[in-house]
Formats: sequence, C-alpha cells, structure tokens
Amino acid sequence: MTALSLTASGCVVVHGEREVLPATTRAEAAEALKEFTAAYNAADKAYDPSLDADRTTGALADIDGARLKAGKVNNPDGNPGHAPLELSDAKFTIPAKAGWPRWFLADAAANKGGDVRWLLVFTRDALDDPWEVAYLTLVSPDDIPEFKTDQDGWAEAVPANSTDVAVAPGELSQKYATYLKDGGDGFADGPHTSVWRDTRKQKSVRPGLATQYIDEPLVNGDYAPLALRTADGGALVFFTTRHFEKQTAAAGATVPTPNEDVLALTSGEIRQSLTLEFVSNEVALDPADGPVEVLGRIQGLTSAKGE
Repeated sequence: MTALSLTASGCVVVHGEREVLPATTRAEAAEALKEFTAAYNAADKAYDPSLDADRTTGALADIDGARLKAGKVNNPDGNPGHAPLELSDAKFTIPAKAGWPRWFLADAAANKGGDVRWLLVFTRDALDDPWEVAYLTLVSPDDIPEFKTDQDGWAEAVPANSTDVAVAPGELSQKYATYLKDGGDGFADGPHTSVWRDTRKQKSVRPGLATQYIDEPLVNGDYAPLALRTADGGALVFFTTRHFEKQTAAAGATVPTPNEDVLALTSGEIRQSLTLEFVSNEVALDPADGPVEVLGRIQGLTSAKGE
C-alpha cells in the first residue's frame, strides 16, 4: 500500500512492467469517474467531441465521437435535448497486475437507462496519462457476477491468452464475429446472440432490398479485450467488434432514406446501395466451462457510404 500511495502521488517511479500493483486507489478511481462524467456532459451539451477526447478511447471514443459529430452537423448550436448524466452508487473493481495498461471497472447507477447498471472500464498506458473510458455497457444488476478478490480487496485480471476459461479473452472478438456469421454452440442464446442472428436473417430477405453483413474482430491497442476473474473461476470479458451492413436495392427500387443522423455520417451519393459501419462493445461471462453469455452490447454507427 505504501508503494502504491507513493506511486499514485508521483513521488517515486515504479517499473509498471514488473511490479504487481493495484491499478489505482479507490479515491483516484472515484475522481476519474467524476472527471469523465463532467467531460461527457460538456461534450454532449455542445455536441463537441473534443471536450471529452482525453477521457474516452477505443470503442467508446468511436461510438460516442460519431454520435457527437452527427449531432453537431444537425444542431450546430449544441444539443437541444441535453440532460446531464448523473452517476451514483459507484462500486470499483480494481485489479492488481504488472505491466501496462493499468485499468479498473466502475459499476454505477445512472439517471438514464432505467434500472440497469452502467459498467465503465477505465484504462491508461502510463502513470501521467489521464484515465480514459474504453468500454461502456449497460447490464442488469442481477447479471453482474461476484469477482474474485484477495485479502485486501484487489481483483484479478485474466490474461488475454488464458486457457482456463471457455474462450481465451483474446480470441473472444473473433469467435463472436464467426458466430454471428455461421452460428454454432459456443454462445448462449440471448438478445445479443441468437435473437440478433434471427433479426438479421429476417431483415436480409425483404422484397426489393438485399442486406448483407460482415463482422470483424477488433483486438489491438485500445480495442484489446480486458477481463476480470469471477469468484466461480470464470471471467467477465469486455471486447470490441466491427460490423458492416450493406443494403442494396433491386433494379427499379431505391434504398430507404436514412435519418438525418445517418446522413450526417454518410459519404458518397446514395443511389443503389448504402453501406453502414458500426463499432460495438460487448461484455460477456466467459465461464470455466460451457457457453459464453453476452450480457450487454452497445453499438454505434461510425460511418456510412452511399453508392
């Protein structure tokens, strides 16, 4: 604890690549959540992604940055429907680990989204970097697992190449993309797996409009999966995927006109087809044995192209 306190205050330098230390203190984690919320609200009010650019990264930066960009195009003076986000009853799960990035999970109630909990994963690559949110998902309180902790209350990070869970966290993005295309038995049925596949199948056969899907893993850099050990020996894994949806109209027909937010992110002229690009961040229970259960998913349009 002494080493952590000195490190957090900047008084000494600890080699993060070698020392196994908690990612941060609980007080600093609470401050990081407060600073993120303030920056998020400022950016949302002004529809200005530069106002929280140093507080978001990875999937969240892509998803929310595109939302703010589209909002600015359609509302140059700012967000007319802005209502400040308020987070409360925050709980922090902080893993002790060696090496960078350091990261931790904040689990909070919010004044938006009903009774779900907001799960925010904060990460940073160096001691003097600001804490940034890479993952944001909404999950039912009943679905949040108990985490394994040591005698001091610090959690355990699960390595990307771990072989003691059903799917290594580093392989989960690719496995999920493959499942969405081909199906299989590696994932439990649910709204983000079997139901989503069925919805896509129904949408792909609409008269006069063909819809094709491509799913890709995102695993490097700020999109790297992050996983916490659960008390039952499994893992709670946060990971990212990219999705393309191409709508092509039959001869003599036209692609349905998208809404103004989609148009704000669209390049080219929509004549016969429209390709939508999405980034999605997921959180899943990856058990020691058995199918993976995707608990939550937030997806956002990041760009579109008309042809």
